[in-house]
Amino acid sequence: MTASTTLRPSSQGSRLAAVDALRGFALLAIILLHNLEHYNIFYAPMQRPEWLQWLDAKTIQIIYFIFAGKAYATFSLLFGFSFFIQLRNARRRGCDFRMRFAWRMLLLLAFAEFHSLFYNGDILTLYAVCGLILIPASSWKDRTVLLVGSFLMLQPWCWAKIIYALFNPDYIDNNSLFMQYAAPAEVAGRTGDLLQTLASNLTDGWLYSNVWQIEAGRLFQTPALFLFGMWLGRKKFFECSDSSRIFWKKALFVAIIASAILYPLKEFVPQHLTNITILSYYSIIAGMIYNFFFMIMLVASFMLLWFHAGNAGYLWQRFITPFGRMSLTNYIGQSIIGVACYYHFGFDLWDKTGAAETLLIGIAIFMALLAFSRKWLATHSQGPLEYLWKRATWIRADRNGAGRSTAAA
Repeated sequence: MTASTTLRPSSQGSRLAAVDALRGFALLAIILLHNLEHYNIFYAPMQRPEWLQWLDAKTIQIIYFIFAGKAYATFSLLFGFSFFIQLRNARRRGCDFRMRFAWRMLLLLAFAEFHSLFYNGDILTLYAVCGLILIPASSWKDRTVLLVGSFLMLQPWCWAKIIYALFNPDYIDNNSLFMQYAAPAEVAGRTGDLLQTLASNLTDGWLYSNVWQIEAGRLFQTPALFLFGMWLGRKKFFECSDSSRIFWKKALFVAIIASAILYPLKEFVPQHLTNITILSYYSIIAGMIYNFFFMIMLVASFMLLWFHAGNAGYLWQRFITPFGRMSLTNYIGQSIIGVACYYHFGFDLWDKTGAAETLLIGIAIFMALLAFSRKWLATHSQGPLEYLWKRATWIRADRNGAGRSTAAA
């Protein structure tokens, strides 16, 4: 009996294992990145052997190059896809899911506030707000979805700032309002006890996280990715078919070319920009678009390999599926564990670990949560937080099955 067959299956046709696996890898990458950053306590120990400093530098370089900005983008893309699955399943039962989804986003906001209590890098608040765009977008034509998504992905606010700066050279905006909240939040993590850390996370930490995401361009990127994910669901491109293979092959080709063109624009052009406002906002535009195409390259490669393995994925792809099925539980769980590892109130490892050690800690956190996911799903159809979210989503639903959605969260 294989490991996958020991898991309690979800309802037939309600999930795609490839999507769960892809979501699992995105979350694994997020864990590794968070550990490299000591969960927002940025510090690199200096008194280390030369070989270990070299290893630290290479670890950071490789992990950031492959995953930074791409893991979050993949996670967001699949959020939009999950909305489509939930909407489709509800419509098949004769249920209008749109207002129920608005309530679901309010519930997600509650999960976000709980998560923010422990970690000042929460993304769920932004998801809960940006997810509302999917309600009107669910009735848009495919072309409209792509046009609006592309417009948002191009970061119109950043372009407006650049144009304004071109006509007003004395205008200065370094796009760093988040720093006034980041500094005290980091001090609390380095020196505070548990209550001081929790209090900081609810004030400075919450503002730090959300102001940074707005300034980093995620307020436009996130709904764009949600829309693209919904469009992929409509087109059934995560399902194995000849048209899906053709699409992902074309997407891979375009993404490789676009990434090769955008990389020098992202890396070298900023060196020649002297206007701080233009530099700040150009860097966001170039970085966001480059990360988007790099992410498409990773997702397309993953899907083509999954299809090539008989639409069952290779073993290295399948093993992580349970982790992806419990994405909400594992996302919040890894934050609580990670903060306890690095913050002063816990094991206080922030100034004792370099990138090499944090990478090992991140892998250990992942393996522990993967083992928990496997054990839990052997007897349950969903993770604990996923179950609570689903139950609360369909509260007061009729008894004719309107609330029996098993789509991924």
